[in-house]
Amino acid sequence: MKHTLSVLVENKPGVLNRVVSLFRRRSFNIDSLTVGRTHTPEISRMTIVIDGTEQDADRIEKNLYKLVNVIQVDHLTDKPNVIRDLALIKVAVDNTNRSEVMQLCDIFRAHIVDVGPQSVVIEITGDEDKIESFADLLRPIGILEMVRTGVVAMGRGEHLLTSNGYRPQPGANGNGHKSVI
Repeated sequence: MKHTLSVLVENKPGVLNRVVSLFRRRSFNIDSLTVGRTHTPEISRMTIVIDGTEQDADRIEKNLYKLVNVIQVDHLTDKPNVIRDLALIKVAVDNTNRSEVMQLCDIFRAHIVDVGPQSVVIEITGDEDKIESFADLLRPIGILEMVRTGVVAMGRGEHLLTSNGYRPQPGANGNGHKSVI
């Protein structure tokens, strides 16, 4: 079963390496990993998807809390959540299949973001199943290139992942500015 963990970390050099090393040391494969800044410059948010048991996910969560730069961990799998992935897909087109590709985009609420004489670039967001289904329909037409961002996740409604009063230490990189992971 896939488990989604949302992790707030200090926005400092080496944090990503420490988190990934934790997974490596414990022989866990990361299915998806995304990292980005939050509305607070000193804090970044990681979304980590792993394949394993509930016990595996609980063990990883407990081990993440042992890392000095981890502020908060939220196991979102069994909570109401919004999970999205983004893909850019370059598809070969010509006069015979261009309208078919456009119809598929309409059906899947995807957007054509670049048009060339022999290809289009399509942007699609949604859950992993939606993106996979869309890609499966485009494969016979001719996918030339594809890139995915990885999963980002957030609790629904009133559920918040907060920094619980976290106070950053001044001057993490010696000049008063925080560094990005």
